[in-house]
Amino acid sequence: MPPLSILVKPASGGCNLRCRYCFYHSVAESRRTQNYGLMSPETLEALVKKALAFADGSCAFAFQGGEPTLAGLAFYEKLMEYQREHNRKGVRIYNAIQTNGIFVDEAWASFLSRNDFLVGLSLDGIQKLHDRNREGTFSRVMQTARLFNRAGVQYNILSVVTDDSCQYAAQSYHLFKKNCTRFLQFIPCLDPPHEKGGDSPSLSPANYLRFLKTVFNLWYADFKRGEAVSIRWFDNILSMVMGNAPEACGMSGVCGCQFVTEADGSVYPCDFYVIDAWRIGNIFDDGFQEMRESAVCSRFIGESLALHPACKACKWYPLCRCGCRREREGGRNRFCECYKEFFKFSIARFEEMAGMLAQQNRYNG
Repeated sequence: MPPLSILVKPASGGCNLRCRYCFYHSVAESRRTQNYGLMSPETLEALVKKALAFADGSCAFAFQGGEPTLAGLAFYEKLMEYQREHNRKGVRIYNAIQTNGIFVDEAWASFLSRNDFLVGLSLDGIQKLHDRNREGTFSRVMQTARLFNRAGVQYNILSVVTDDSCQYAAQSYHLFKKNCTRFLQFIPCLDPPHEKGGDSPSLSPANYLRFLKTVFNLWYADFKRGEAVSIRWFDNILSMVMGNAPEACGMSGVCGCQFVTEADGSVYPCDFYVIDAWRIGNIFDDGFQEMRESAVCSRFIGESLALHPACKACKWYPLCRCGCRREREGGRNRFCECYKEFFKFSIARFEEMAGMLAQQNRYNG
């Protein structure tokens, strides 16, 4: 029995915002049941009990939405109670939550810090960028970042990259560094399924290349100054250049099973595909091994192995690996040409950094 990671949707797709680029609404509208409401204490306990009985070594619970704070602070206090009660094997438990920060107050910040939650806080950049797509909430989210800083909460910034973002990449990078945290994740904006064009703020490959080059230059300069910033995608590429496997979902070249658990206990293999066709079981009725080995899950993983002939011959495939399944169109990543140009632009400096880190590791070892 391996370590286990689970994504939990305690408020289903419910949210207190309606961001312009949100794909959850489109996904939910394609299901027979669009919203499963709030997860009950009974479902939460069943999930925790079964997960901790199955996992070996470690078990990670990541709470997402919609907006997972809608479940209420008492829900997460129950989570801690259930984890203490049912962790009979002494498994190492990791908890994480992704939030828009709107409901977070001092009580939330204290709880998250005290219980070692890793938090992903959604902030799209400077005020005009964030407010355009996230209902004018910049000031409120910055207030939450300040709360986290005072309370010692471990958190990352989750920043969705749109075409507009690319004009202000440097300003947003400096905002995050100065006022928030040095742990950043940039997420390319895609059209919601079945919604192409129109008023979508999605991201063109040309603008994404411009964004990546700008941010990479800043990230590299900070590294050289000894002021390293963690940017998850860059960190993973650097690790792969050093001969390691990527840790980020979407960078391994094949889908895994994330055990995304909806509020009613239904389980799906991926957060982007929480739809009826990809349901692999229910936490009350099915075991984790059974769900992982189900025909539906096997088909989901198998479909991600399809590779365009051009990818097989591409010198950058070991770093790109065709990216996340949701970014693919016709078997190729929609940012293919962008990534090719970016790797040409950056590879020498990635290799330089890899050499410096290897030398440090030898010295420290």
